[in-house]
Amino acid sequence: MAYRVGKAGLVGLAMSFAAAPLCTAVAEEEEGAERSPISMVIFGSMEAGPTKTFLSVGMKRAIGGGLAESGFRFFVKAGGAQEQTRRHKPHGVTYKSETQALLGYEWRIGSSFLALYAGADTETEQRIEAFGPSFIATRYGARMQADLWIVPAPGMVVQANAYLSSLNGRFWARVAPGWQTPPGFYIGPEFEAYGERDYRKYRLGLHLTGLRLLGLEWRLSGGLQQTSDRPSAYYGTLGLHWQR
Repeated sequence: MAYRVGKAGLVGLAMSFAAAPLCTAVAEEEEGAERSPISMVIFGSMEAGPTKTFLSVGMKRAIGGGLAESGFRFFVKAGGAQEQTRRHKPHGVTYKSETQALLGYEWRIGSSFLALYAGADTETEQRIEAFGPSFIATRYGARMQADLWIVPAPGMVVQANAYLSSLNGRFWARVAPGWQTPPGFYIGPEFEAYGERDYRKYRLGLHLTGLRLLGLEWRLSGGLQQTSDRPSAYYGTLGLHWQR
């Protein structure tokens, strides 16, 4: 939902849609039978910038019961990125893939929730150089993650997400308050920070969360990012999630 040049999971976002709004499951009747509570959300995201493209897909599932209740959760996500290896020409190309498999617990109070997870974090990297041999490496680590969704007042929400990974000492955090508009979606600022051993990235932008189309909920965000190895640049993300 995190890699060099806008790597966060962004999670920036993949990881960012695990914390998208999860509507409270309400029992409904259909043809005389009561529906099962919503127990799973499937999410995906796409991130684009001047030097990198990132795609991810994942799932969060309640272990017993539904997502409207407190309980244990299983979280899994996979993603891939293509980015420039170096700032100056010849840039070279780096391909990365990542997977996370986490187990955690989610506390829910009405429409608000806090979830804490821990589990495995894996990354595979392939560098294709303009001159010289290619480089391939796979790294394994541990990851801790927290997702928070608060409704402090009617018509307002606050999203906060963060993770720590033993892979290169990575950390990522995002905070995004939002205010509801007449059409029903939320709009507000977002701030992201990402770091690892020899790299830092900061983002400041605007998000639209809770757009409903084709039976899915969408999120759009974009703004300006500053990294420790490149000039300031614009970023954009698109995400979606589907409950079932």
